[in-house]
Amino acid sequence: MNRALLVVDMQNGFCHPKGSFTRIGMGLEGADDAVRNAAIAVTQARRAAIPVVFTRHLYRPGRADEGQALKQNSPALAGLDGLQAGTWDAEVVAELACGPQDLTVDKVRFDAFQWTSLEPLLRGLGVDDLVVCGVVTNLCVETTIRSAFMRDFPVRMLADCCAAQTRRLHELSLEVLSSYRLARIESITAGFDLAEARAEADGKARAQASAEAPAIPVTA
Repeated sequence: MNRALLVVDMQNGFCHPKGSFTRIGMGLEGADDAVRNAAIAVTQARRAAIPVVFTRHLYRPGRADEGQALKQNSPALAGLDGLQAGTWDAEVVAELACGPQDLTVDKVRFDAFQWTSLEPLLRGLGVDDLVVCGVVTNLCVETTIRSAFMRDFPVRMLADCCAAQTRRLHELSLEVLSSYRLARIESITAGFDLAEARAEADGKARAQASAEAPAIPVTA
């Protein structure tokens, strides 16, 4: 099994109390807990040498790439230069320790696969088990998981490493994704460990391969 952890948009603008979304009245309920749990997931992945891919939702200065639909979705954001490339607001929160050595994919739409290098990156890494967390649960996270599903990536979603504007919106998204089997819902606080789950799956795969291997005849 080749696993990767995809951390969607856990940026200051979305998750920090002084970020642009809180300042325009669109802060996320449970963002602090989501960041705290995501930091544990990132640590687990790094400990097991599992690739971690961070996405950042950001716009160029002048916001020509924002698009009319997103401008109408959160019109006050532009007045704060929210999520503008090169600003503190657009950077991944410090708790996740995303550095120059990490894999980062920048995007301008909810879907992290749209107009980005995410798919060729995951294919190049040989990923066949994608673990996803981040914000906003019912927007960029859900849209990206749907897109991954349609590209035949098996997905696990870390529910307690995600947050939405309200807890209800978060829970509705989990219900949709799980009921249609678009993602398997997991939880760090319930004991899910990326490293242990990977080792267990690899062990089962080796056992199955051994059981299916043809017997070698013994000759005298």
